[in-house]
Amino acid sequence: MPTFGFVFRPANRSRGGAIPFPKLRIGHRKSGIAFTLLELLVVISILGILAALSVPVLKSLGKSNVQVSASRQMLDDIGRARQLAISQHTTVYMVFVPPNFWQFPGNWWNNLTSQEKAAGTNLLDKQCTGYNFVTLRSVGDQPGRGTTNYIGEWKSLPDGSFIATNKFNPTAFYPGFGYYFINDYASGASYPISSFNYAPNLPFPVETNASVNASLPYIAFNYLGQLTVDGLNLAPRDEYIPLAQGTVGYAMDINKALIPLPADFTENPAGNSTNSMFTVIRIDRLTGRAVLLKQKVQ
Repeated sequence: MPTFGFVFRPANRSRGGAIPFPKLRIGHRKSGIAFTLLELLVVISILGILAALSVPVLKSLGKSNVQVSASRQMLDDIGRARQLAISQHTTVYMVFVPPNFWQFPGNWWNNLTSQEKAAGTNLLDKQCTGYNFVTLRSVGDQPGRGTTNYIGEWKSLPDGSFIATNKFNPTAFYPGFGYYFINDYASGASYPISSFNYAPNLPFPVETNASVNASLPYIAFNYLGQLTVDGLNLAPRDEYIPLAQGTVGYAMDINKALIPLPADFTENPAGNSTNSMFTVIRIDRLTGRAVLLKQKVQ
């Protein structure tokens, strides 16, 4: 490798000579530093191993962040439903969009107007992920003349998360459906997961279609902020809502418009809503407060 340097020769001022211009000298290094081909291959191999180890970790981190966001959102909105019930001194329903909701009994879907059916079509991508807040009475309503009111817009859980589909199995439609348990083997705790209660005769998908009502899965809070099964002959219980991470494939036509056909719900990793990766929201029936339950590692 050539090197460049300047060499200065002292000027002979006694002869009146001018200071000479510095001369450029070109030389060569006597020694240098380099990598052999074997060393380069070793370094490349180490980088490849590190990349292979880190990519799955980064993917898992992204998935866990989805679950953290979903559980945080669900906790916040359950708390909001409770506060709305207390502040408005009424029962507030937190209703959820079930899978295949267009198949409700009684030819429900076909009895909708074209405008109502369009509103329902807009909820096809909210199956097992969407929810809203509903009140059957508002301040100032006359006795026996309640006004149904949707509070806000329909919301969805973050992409990559949904409520475990078993939570939507309605006992009324599938006789004999009981409940299952999610077990925390580290602590010995066991959480009973029963299906949502279904509220009859709720205007859906919009609050104005009073002539065509539906049965929707829900949790409800009374004016004290407690869980309630208002209007149903059932005893209140602690509520458990299992969250799953994965993908949802919605049915589309050739123009990629959503159509009312069954969606494909895939947990990734498989069974994460019930195994050691479980994420469950527990709502205390007496206080109405929600907490997050996860696998406890010893």
